[in-house]
Amino acid sequence: MPAPLRPKPRAGATSAARTDAASKPAKPARPAKPTKASRSAAGAPGEPAEGAQAPWSHELVAPSSADLTPIVAVNLRRLRCGRGLSLERLAGLSHVSRAMLGQIELGQSSPTINVLWKIALALDVPFSALIGQRRSAANEVLPAEKAKVLTSRDGAFRSRALFPFDSPRKTEFYELRFAALAEEEAAAHAPGTTENLVLARGTLEIRVGDDRLALREGDAAVFEADRPHVYRNPGDAEAVAYLVMTYCDAHDR
Repeated sequence: MPAPLRPKPRAGATSAARTDAASKPAKPARPAKPTKASRSAAGAPGEPAEGAQAPWSHELVAPSSADLTPIVAVNLRRLRCGRGLSLERLAGLSHVSRAMLGQIELGQSSPTINVLWKIALALDVPFSALIGQRRSAANEVLPAEKAKVLTSRDGAFRSRALFPFDSPRKTEFYELRFAALAEEEAAAHAPGTTENLVLARGTLEIRVGDDRLALREGDAAVFEADRPHVYRNPGDAEAVAYLVMTYCDAHDR
């Protein structure tokens, strides 16, 4: 998925120079040094270097009221400890550095979509298991302004979750937006995962292996998403699609 995937304000350092008008003239503000969180969110030393640029290296973006950093931190530690995995062991399974995993668990790093997918695959859980919060309400409205949104670094792709992140679920529902001429690469999801997409506006191409699916407004497509796949908007206007992602039960694999 141009996922799963993207769900928050970008963690980073802020410049907060202060002056004391009562005692001395204001001095020019000096830019603050980047924190570990900002360097990791940018993909610098926190993430392991793996040669070619990894697909789905997108950052999480959401309103401050739905900050995902502490949510991911709590969920990652709970899931890792529940499986009896050390940070080193999980690093080997996920190909995410031990340092990065530690920073995520401490809430010091905002992981990219690519990193979250690697961790989810290693833990054998749905993407939503890492960014979800438990809720008690059975019936509820999900306000658009509080939605968890994933976006690409250049802003050309946005994915909005249309389901509550209360617990891991077998099926997830997303709104996808592609800017004109945008192209997004998605890594293979867990074995048995399928995607069912309907194009509400614009044009869209999906490449899965050697297959190319060309969609016009109103068309739908279903494909196996446990292989690398690419979404491309060949048009000169934004394309909007709705995606249902279905995971395969572990015992069915």
